[in-house]
Amino acid sequence: MEELTAGIGSRVQHARFGPGVIIGVKYAQFVVTFINHGIEEIDKTDPLFEVLYMENQTVEVETVSQVETSLLKILRLWGGFSEIVPLGDRWVGGTMLLQPKDPALKPKEVPIEAFFHKIVMVRDRLRVLEQQINSHKLLSDEDKVNMQQYITRIYGSLTTFNVLFRDKEHWFTGEKGGKED
Repeated sequence: MEELTAGIGSRVQHARFGPGVIIGVKYAQFVVTFINHGIEEIDKTDPLFEVLYMENQTVEVETVSQVETSLLKILRLWGGFSEIVPLGDRWVGGTMLLQPKDPALKPKEVPIEAFFHKIVMVRDRLRVLEQQINSHKLLSDEDKVNMQQYITRIYGSLTTFNVLFRDKEHWFTGEKGGKED
């Protein structure tokens, strides 16, 4: 049985970003422009995402056969991108306040969950970049090592945010924490 997917122009609702409209359809994500949050890529399986009104419905490429559908579900579940990284309990429901030096300017409050999600996405994208560098066929070993050193330094710069992670296994580690004795 073929499944239909929402197309460009479909109206949607997201629990965090609010109302929006699909402006692009990718393999596993929708590109959505949200009224109050701009353009975001939302995973098609995001439980906080709901299609309110479908426009330009198309047959899912990946649902042509039952085997493809099953394989895609497995890849989405076990692909490194959908890893659930728990926020430290003391931060749940909290906000981050960015206070300008000038008292005439308004401070900016950001939900810690939203900020944490961005930090986790940066970490995941660095991991993907690391994998792509290590498996690149045209880069020399020396080039790979040099690029890997930059990524390690980036991880080191991000260790400040380790306080947000509940479990130490998800922490960023730079050169000091990354070296084995």
